[in-house]
Amino acid sequence: MIIKTVELETVCGITSKLPENTKPEFAFAGKSNVGKSSLINALMNRKSYARTSSQPGKTQTINFYNINDALYYVDLPGYGYAKVAVEVKAKWGKMIENYLHKSPMLKCVFLLIDIRHEPSANDKTMYDWVVHNGYQPIIIATKLDKLKRSQVQKALKVVRSGLGIGPDVTVIPFSAETKQGREEIWDLIEDSVNSLDNE
Repeated sequence: MIIKTVELETVCGITSKLPENTKPEFAFAGKSNVGKSSLINALMNRKSYARTSSQPGKTQTINFYNINDALYYVDLPGYGYAKVAVEVKAKWGKMIENYLHKSPMLKCVFLLIDIRHEPSANDKTMYDWVVHNGYQPIIIATKLDKLKRSQVQKALKVVRSGLGIGPDVTVIPFSAETKQGREEIWDLIEDSVNSLDNE
């Protein structure tokens, strides 16, 4: 995918009304510090357009990035960070649920899981929640460059078993450092947009 233009078009807080977009949306969910901003930057071909932070839990809004005036990348708030107050977590949860329920243009949810660790209870809950809302998430196994090549297949099995998913669910290993996996993710997005154009 050739990225010509990128614009952070809408930022939705807890009390904001969701935008009525007319172009397909692709949402990115994952726990804090899983590398979500780094992935979105890689997919936008920008170094630091989506804010990356050494402080997990910084994304407290739903951010809509207009890509090529053809589609949106939607950055959902990170979940599972211990220092965030319980009532704030609950509000984020409501905000994400509201978005999953109500956006008619949402075509796909990418769920990011750190390939180095077994999926957490929060990861499993998020996966089940996305499925419950009618979407089959595509799993992005981040931080691939932190593993030796010989460890990758075993780690991917742990991700699959931890989420309780079968071979029918797509899992893409991804590295923000080497950009491995980026083309595969772009291909999925392009295929989805093209299939909509042909309807």
